[in-house]
Amino acid sequence: MNHSGPLAGIRVVDLTAMVMGPYSTQIMADMGADVIKIEPPAGDPTRFVSQGVEAGMSGVFINVNRGKRSMVLDLRSEEGKKALRDLIAEADVFIHSMRAKAIAKLGFAYDDVAAIKPDIVYTNCYGYGRRGPDADKPAYDDTIQAECGLPSVQEALTGKADYVGTIMADKIAGLTVFYATVLALFHRQRTGEGQEVEVGMFETMASFMLVEHADRAIFDPAIGPANYHRAVAPNRRPYQTKDGHISALVYNDKHWNAFVGAVKPAWASDEFDTLQKRAKQINLVYGHLGETFKERTTQEWLDLLNELSIPCAPLRSPGELFDNEHLNAVNFFETIETAAGKIRFPGVPTWFSKTPGKVHGPAPTLGQHTSELLEQLGDAANDEPI
Repeated sequence: MNHSGPLAGIRVVDLTAMVMGPYSTQIMADMGADVIKIEPPAGDPTRFVSQGVEAGMSGVFINVNRGKRSMVLDLRSEEGKKALRDLIAEADVFIHSMRAKAIAKLGFAYDDVAAIKPDIVYTNCYGYGRRGPDADKPAYDDTIQAECGLPSVQEALTGKADYVGTIMADKIAGLTVFYATVLALFHRQRTGEGQEVEVGMFETMASFMLVEHADRAIFDPAIGPANYHRAVAPNRRPYQTKDGHISALVYNDKHWNAFVGAVKPAWASDEFDTLQKRAKQINLVYGHLGETFKERTTQEWLDLLNELSIPCAPLRSPGELFDNEHLNAVNFFETIETAAGKIRFPGVPTWFSKTPGKVHGPAPTLGQHTSELLEQLGDAANDEPI
């Protein structure tokens, strides 16, 4: 593959599966890295988690593994281990999502890999960091959501202890893996020194949740509970209108004064005239706003709030994003021709003036590049698992 982007020339040996690791290496591939996805003979299980046009090519899989090359290796065999060692010798990054004991048993712990390539950036993707008592616990998005407090804050907000409707822990951990790996590459660029990196889903999500929810508990001693009261106010929800719903944030003093001046709600008073006053009784404020928004249609509110430069938006479904005027105007989606037909990928969300990333191609079929890579390594061409 002829890759372009800020990571062009970087080779990544990718032993991750499911979403956390593959999402991070998807971004690396979009940014120009040559990502070699090592799969066992049965393949990454994500190939089969949802429906696709081809067997073993689910929609989730082809999105988070686009632009990569797939190589099937049986790492229980000496032949498979040799091929992986040969790949490592030419790699910049080695990344895996196995448990620490499992990768060590195969002979590819950090010390083993660094003995082959001393300046390698070696990234561990774990559920729980290996230095704690939960190091060997299995972890998936749902269990990490529970561990980090997401269902708890959902219960405070809605009255029900629910997961959020997206695999948030996997994706946020994947983003963290990406930036941590690239930071290690930056260090290597400056010093020539490789290193080992570790990202735990639990630690990542604990950090993520405590950005705002640490709040009053961050002080020693704590001056209040660990929750950001605005985020969990029961009346914080999309506002019901005459014919639907709308999202609006009448929050800072500028927006508040514009709204009150234009709408003149009966409940408006000095009691709510500053952000500091409103913040202390935010659930009451949201309740008053909620009653007022019932008085007009969604479009009437959108017209008024946009005129007043108050943040607002209609409620959209994920499917509506494919026809979104703004996303299409900025060429967010990239259509790629594949053996299974056209695939419209959600593209790269960042913009670079000199080294833009892009979707570099479709996701590989299982073992699609095994023969090609073995030839490059000097082994006999063979498209069977080794």
